[in-house]
Amino acid sequence: MTRVVLSIGSNIGDRLAWLQSVLDRLGSAVRAVSGVYETAAWGGVEQGPFLNAVVIAEDPTLDGRGWLRWAQEMEQAADRVRGQRWGPRTLDVDLISCYETSAAGETDVISLENGLRLPHPLAHLRAFVMIPWLAVDPAAQLTVTGGKQPVAKLLAQLDVADRAGVQLTGLVLEPRGETPET
Repeated sequence: MTRVVLSIGSNIGDRLAWLQSVLDRLGSAVRAVSGVYETAAWGGVEQGPFLNAVVIAEDPTLDGRGWLRWAQEMEQAADRVRGQRWGPRTLDVDLISCYETSAAGETDVISLENGLRLPHPLAHLRAFVMIPWLAVDPAAQLTVTGGKQPVAKLLAQLDVADRAGVQLTGLVLEPRGETPET
Protein backbone atom coordinates (compact mmCIF):
# COMPACT_ATOMS: atom_id res chain seq x y z
CA MET A 1 0.00 0.00 0.00
CA THR A 2 1.23 3.49 -0.74
CA ARG A 3 -0.05 6.80 0.51
CA VAL A 4 0.74 9.91 -1.48
CA VAL A 5 0.49 13.64 -0.90
CA LEU A 6 -0.39 15.40 -4.15
CA SER A 7 -0.32 19.14 -4.76
CA ILE A 8 -2.71 20.09 -7.56
CA GLY A 9 -2.96 23.44 -9.28
CA SER A 10 -4.44 25.18 -12.30
CA ASN A 11 -4.39 28.68 -13.76
CA ILE A 12 -5.83 28.18 -17.27
CA GLY A 13 -9.45 27.57 -18.26
CA ASP A 14 -11.96 26.22 -15.75
CA ARG A 15 -9.44 25.95 -12.93
CA LEU A 16 -11.83 24.35 -10.46
CA ALA A 17 -12.98 21.74 -12.99
CA TRP A 18 -9.37 20.75 -13.71
CA LEU A 19 -8.73 20.24 -9.98
CA GLN A 20 -11.99 18.30 -9.60
CA SER A 21 -10.91 15.99 -12.45
CA VAL A 22 -8.09 14.73 -10.21
CA LEU A 23 -10.52 13.77 -7.43
CA ASP A 24 -12.91 12.22 -9.92
CA ARG A 25 -10.13 10.01 -11.29
CA LEU A 26 -8.86 9.07 -7.81
CA GLY A 27 -12.34 8.08 -6.67
CA SER A 28 -12.34 6.05 -3.47
CA ALA A 29 -8.54 6.33 -3.18
CA VAL A 30 -8.99 9.86 -1.74
CA ARG A 31 -8.34 9.96 2.00
CA ALA A 32 -8.37 13.75 2.46
CA VAL A 33 -8.68 16.89 0.36
CA SER A 34 -7.94 20.43 1.42
CA GLY A 35 -9.95 23.50 0.70
CA VAL A 36 -9.17 25.38 -2.49
CA TYR A 37 -6.68 28.23 -2.24
CA GLU A 38 -5.89 31.00 -4.69
CA THR A 39 -2.24 31.89 -5.05
CA ALA A 40 -0.19 34.22 -7.20
CA ALA A 41 1.96 32.33 -9.70
CA TRP A 42 5.32 31.12 -8.36
CA GLY A 43 8.59 31.13 -10.27
CA GLY A 44 8.78 34.61 -11.80
CA VAL A 45 6.71 34.02 -14.95
CA GLU A 46 3.99 36.64 -15.60
CA GLN A 47 0.63 34.82 -15.57
CA GLY A 48 -2.74 34.58 -13.85
CA PRO A 49 -3.29 33.24 -10.32
CA PHE A 50 -3.53 29.55 -9.51
CA LEU A 51 -6.12 27.56 -7.69
CA ASN A 52 -4.30 25.03 -5.49
CA ALA A 53 -5.24 22.16 -3.21
CA VAL A 54 -3.64 19.15 -1.59
CA VAL A 55 -5.00 15.63 -1.87
CA ILE A 56 -3.95 12.64 0.21
CA ALA A 57 -4.67 9.32 -1.48
CA GLU A 58 -3.90 5.61 -1.01
CA ASP A 59 -3.63 2.82 -3.53
CA PRO A 60 -2.34 -0.73 -3.01
CA THR A 61 -1.27 -1.06 -6.65
CA LEU A 62 0.87 2.06 -7.09
CA ASP A 63 4.45 2.73 -6.04
CA GLY A 64 6.28 6.04 -6.47
CA ARG A 65 6.89 5.46 -10.18
CA GLY A 66 3.24 4.41 -10.62
CA TRP A 67 2.01 7.59 -8.93
CA LEU A 68 4.27 9.63 -11.21
CA ARG A 69 2.83 7.93 -14.33
CA TRP A 70 -0.67 8.52 -12.97
CA ALA A 71 0.06 12.24 -12.37
CA GLN A 72 1.50 12.64 -15.86
CA GLU A 73 -1.55 10.94 -17.38
CA MET A 74 -3.80 13.40 -15.52
CA GLU A 75 -1.83 16.35 -16.89
CA GLN A 76 -1.94 14.92 -20.42
CA ALA A 77 -5.71 14.40 -20.17
CA ALA A 78 -5.96 18.10 -19.26
CA ASP A 79 -3.95 19.04 -22.37
CA ARG A 80 -1.09 20.34 -20.24
CA VAL A 81 1.57 21.99 -22.38
CA ARG A 82 5.11 21.85 -21.03
CA GLY A 83 6.68 24.86 -22.66
CA GLN A 84 7.98 27.42 -20.23
CA ARG A 85 9.29 26.29 -16.84
CA TRP A 86 6.84 27.42 -14.14
CA GLY A 87 4.60 28.76 -16.90
CA PRO A 88 0.79 28.70 -17.06
CA ARG A 89 -0.90 25.33 -17.09
CA THR A 90 -4.30 23.71 -17.19
CA LEU A 91 -3.30 21.19 -14.56
CA ASP A 92 -0.23 20.59 -12.46
CA VAL A 93 -0.07 17.43 -10.35
CA ASP A 94 3.02 17.21 -8.16
CA LEU A 95 3.98 14.29 -5.95
CA ILE A 96 5.04 15.90 -2.69
CA SER A 97 5.62 12.81 -0.55
CA CYS A 98 5.00 9.12 -0.95
CA TYR A 99 4.88 6.55 1.85
CA GLU A 100 4.94 2.76 1.78
CA THR A 101 2.81 1.08 4.41
CA SER A 102 3.53 -2.39 5.73
CA ALA A 103 3.02 -4.37 8.93
CA ALA A 104 6.18 -2.68 10.23
CA GLY A 105 4.69 0.80 9.74
CA GLU A 106 5.01 3.61 7.24
CA THR A 107 8.26 4.65 5.57
CA ASP A 108 9.10 7.53 3.23
CA VAL A 109 9.80 6.71 -0.38
CA ILE A 110 13.07 8.44 -1.19
CA SER A 111 13.99 8.78 -4.85
CA LEU A 112 16.57 10.85 -6.68
CA GLU A 113 15.91 9.13 -10.01
CA ASN A 114 15.67 11.20 -13.15
CA GLY A 115 12.02 12.22 -13.35
CA LEU A 116 11.07 10.95 -9.89
CA ARG A 117 12.36 13.06 -7.03
CA LEU A 118 10.73 12.21 -3.73
CA PRO A 119 10.05 13.97 -1.52
CA HIS A 120 9.48 16.91 -3.84
CA PRO A 121 12.70 18.95 -3.65
CA LEU A 122 10.97 22.36 -3.56
CA ALA A 123 7.90 21.59 -1.44
CA HIS A 124 9.40 23.15 1.68
CA LEU A 125 9.74 26.46 -0.21
CA ARG A 126 6.13 26.60 -1.36
CA ALA A 127 3.50 28.02 0.97
CA PHE A 128 0.83 27.00 -1.56
CA VAL A 129 1.77 23.37 -0.85
CA MET A 130 2.31 23.50 2.89
CA ILE A 131 -0.74 25.58 3.90
CA PRO A 132 -3.31 23.24 2.28
CA TRP A 133 -1.35 20.18 3.46
CA LEU A 134 -1.47 21.36 7.06
CA ALA A 135 -5.21 21.99 6.69
CA VAL A 136 -5.79 18.26 6.11
CA ASP A 137 -2.89 16.89 8.17
CA PRO A 138 -1.80 19.22 11.01
CA ALA A 139 0.88 16.70 12.07
CA ALA A 140 2.39 16.45 8.58
CA GLN A 141 6.14 15.99 8.28
CA LEU A 142 8.36 16.38 5.25
CA THR A 143 11.78 14.85 4.78
CA VAL A 144 14.25 17.55 3.83
CA THR A 145 18.03 17.77 4.08
CA GLY A 146 18.76 16.85 7.67
CA GLY A 147 15.75 14.56 8.15
CA LYS A 148 12.04 14.84 8.85
CA GLN A 149 10.71 18.25 9.78
CA PRO A 150 7.21 19.29 10.82
CA VAL A 151 5.55 21.03 7.88
CA ALA A 152 4.29 23.69 10.32
CA LYS A 153 7.92 24.52 11.22
CA LEU A 154 8.98 24.66 7.56
CA LEU A 155 6.04 26.93 6.76
CA ALA A 156 6.90 29.26 9.63
CA GLN A 157 10.37 29.72 8.10
CA LEU A 158 8.94 31.15 4.88
CA ASP A 159 8.56 34.85 4.24
CA VAL A 160 5.36 36.32 5.69
CA ALA A 161 4.39 37.66 2.24
CA ASP A 162 4.61 34.15 0.75
CA ARG A 163 2.30 32.78 3.43
CA ALA A 164 -0.11 35.72 3.15
CA GLY A 165 -0.35 35.18 -0.61
CA VAL A 166 -2.13 31.84 -0.16
CA GLN A 167 -5.80 32.69 0.29
CA LEU A 168 -8.54 30.20 1.10
CA THR A 169 -11.47 30.53 -1.31
CA GLY A 170 -15.04 29.41 -0.79
CA LEU A 171 -14.61 26.82 -3.54
CA VAL A 172 -14.95 23.14 -2.68
CA LEU A 173 -13.63 19.94 -4.24
CA GLU A 174 -15.84 16.89 -3.78
CA PRO A 175 -14.49 13.34 -3.49
CA ARG A 176 -16.87 11.11 -5.45
CA GLY A 177 -16.03 7.77 -3.84
CA GLU A 178 -15.84 5.67 -7.01
CA THR A 179 -13.17 3.08 -7.69
CA PRO A 180 -9.92 4.71 -8.84
CA GLU A 181 -8.80 4.34 -12.44
CA THR A 182 -5.10 3.48 -12.30
